[in-house]
Parts: sequence; C-alpha cells; structure tokens
Amino acid sequence: MRKVGMSIDDIKNKILALKGEEVEMKYNRGRKKFDTINGTIQDVYPSVFTVLVKDQIGQIQTFSYYDVLCGNVIIL
Repeated sequence: MRKVGMSIDDIKNKILALKGEEVEMKYNRGRKKFDTINGTIQDVYPSVFTVLVKDQIGQIQTFSYYDVLCGNVIIL
C-alpha cells in the first residue's frame, strides 16, 4: 500500500541526492521476510536505481522507486 505524503518525484530526488553514498537498506522478500544490505547507490535511471552491494564483490541490486513508495524497500 502506498504511503501518503511522498510522491514518486520526491523519492527520485531523495535517491538522486544519495547517489554515490553508502546506505543501509531493508527490502521485502515476501511472506514477511526482510533482508538488509549495505551498499552504494551506483546509478539512477528514470524507473529504477541500482545499488552496489558492499559485502558481495560485483553484485548489483536493482530497485524501483515504486518499491520505496509502497514500503517494500526502506532506506535507513
């Protein structure tokens, strides 16, 4: 369900401001399972953004802005 108070454009601007910085993120894997990753926001695209995971060399995770809007991805 969408969180009231933020729009997709607000989320894009927030993530664009964090580009290149190290962040901690929790994301929903389904069935009430959450994983936490530490990484650097590498690239920001019109529909998605990528995170270079710190613990695994070369692994890149891709997330959509809609996932952040709905609360499936939480940037700590």
